[in-house]
Amino acid sequence: MPVLLKDFTYISDLQKHEGKKVVLQGWVQNRRDSKGIVFIVLRDGTGFIQCVVLEEVIGAELFDQVKRLGLESSVRITGTVNRDEKQIGGYEIQASAVEIFSEAEEYPIGKKDHGVDFLLSRRHLWLRSKKQWAIMRIRNQIIFSIHTFFQTRGYTQMDAPIFTGNAVEGTSNLFETDFFEEPAYLSQSGQLYGEAMAMAMGKIYTFGPTFRAEKSKTRRHLSEFWMIEPEMPFYDLEMTMDVIEDFIRTVVTETLEKCKDEFAILERDTTKLETVSKPFPRILYDDAVSIIRGEKEVDGKNAISNLEEELEGVRAKMNELTTDILTREESLKKGGLKKGVINFTEEKIRLQKLEVKELEEAERNIPQWLESARNFERGNDFGGSDETVITRMFDTPIMVYNWPKEVKAFYMKEEDSMPGIAKGVDVLAPEGYGEIVGGGQRETDLKKLVDAINHHGLPMEAFEWYLDLRRYGSVPHSGFGLGLERIICWVCKLPHVRESIPFPRFVGNLFP
Repeated sequence: MPVLLKDFTYISDLQKHEGKKVVLQGWVQNRRDSKGIVFIVLRDGTGFIQCVVLEEVIGAELFDQVKRLGLESSVRITGTVNRDEKQIGGYEIQASAVEIFSEAEEYPIGKKDHGVDFLLSRRHLWLRSKKQWAIMRIRNQIIFSIHTFFQTRGYTQMDAPIFTGNAVEGTSNLFETDFFEEPAYLSQSGQLYGEAMAMAMGKIYTFGPTFRAEKSKTRRHLSEFWMIEPEMPFYDLEMTMDVIEDFIRTVVTETLEKCKDEFAILERDTTKLETVSKPFPRILYDDAVSIIRGEKEVDGKNAISNLEEELEGVRAKMNELTTDILTREESLKKGGLKKGVINFTEEKIRLQKLEVKELEEAERNIPQWLESARNFERGNDFGGSDETVITRMFDTPIMVYNWPKEVKAFYMKEEDSMPGIAKGVDVLAPEGYGEIVGGGQRETDLKKLVDAINHHGLPMEAFEWYLDLRRYGSVPHSGFGLGLERIICWVCKLPHVRESIPFPRFVGNLFP
């Protein structure tokens, strides 16, 4: 095995070394060969680069080893950096030496399409794929931008406990554990503790793992996920909505600027994200219900009519693609085609079949969305279908505020002029992604809080410390919570939240 070197170059820094000799270390992402030449796509965690290895340069014996390297073999390649706009990252390496750290066994994740269960059971390896690499890089940038946003605006990061003795939003979805022979729960949210810390420190935010014991496998649910929860003393609901809008706009804009290559790998249409520069519509709950039910239009568009038309379009496109696939398959069966045409046709069929799968899912979903929208009862909370229906009417995130108090957490402040209405807000991401932020103004009236705790059947003794915040120097205050994985899903346009976190945890998925 080669001796470790202190001096080597990362792929992300190659632009500083154009025309110079560098030493790269990484893993074989892809390999193809021809007579006397091997092309290796090398990855090192910072990026990807094509390396050209010639037999006449490295010698026949080593060339034979390189030619047989399996995917994910680890190597060190020395070579010259050449500018080539056609290649990944705009550069290519002309190799002068190759050293092998480890020859990998046959890699279990190939180029063919694998099922989700297969990939999840090999998540430790799936993370190495180009798409997953891009998602994790974007996740990293979003986290960095979140910290930057709050740190440059006078917030103090504080840490809420993971073990708690009380529920935050009801007891039905708590993970219970034993804490030295005393029952304890994994935190659903750091928000209550955030209120206490804000009364000591002023504007604060927490950033940590939270847990929900929901036995759900929907595309939006995880049992373990990360939450960002700022809390601001002397803020009301309107001021909080201003912070949320500035926050989301800043984080998304910075991520678009810093992760151009990663978005290109994901083939994400970033024009859909650039709309965050526009003001976010602020919609009363009652008006949002009317939009969902098709009783109120948005810029001349009706939610119900739009879905009906979309369903017709989906079915027509499926028929068109199915016909085209059959025609192409028949041409392959007849034979007589050149190799290039065969390869093009096979790839086209593969892509068309993937598109048909997406359309089939839409054909299943749209009737469910229609039924949910038509039958939505005013006063209920929004489900995933309802959020999908309304967000597809807008190209920016929307803020739905002033909710029925019964569907919101016990600590939410009641609107003084409208009994039964909570001063809360949900931010719903466009393109059908739904809720990414929930927040609002906190109740400051001690009696109302006590009544709410009793109404929800929560143990009063567990909340005495929380009630102290109202007994000693209570002030109007407000805050919100952002689900990190949900914003990543929207920004990356992922089909399922499980791809937004390195090792997802949900019912039935505990390993690896």
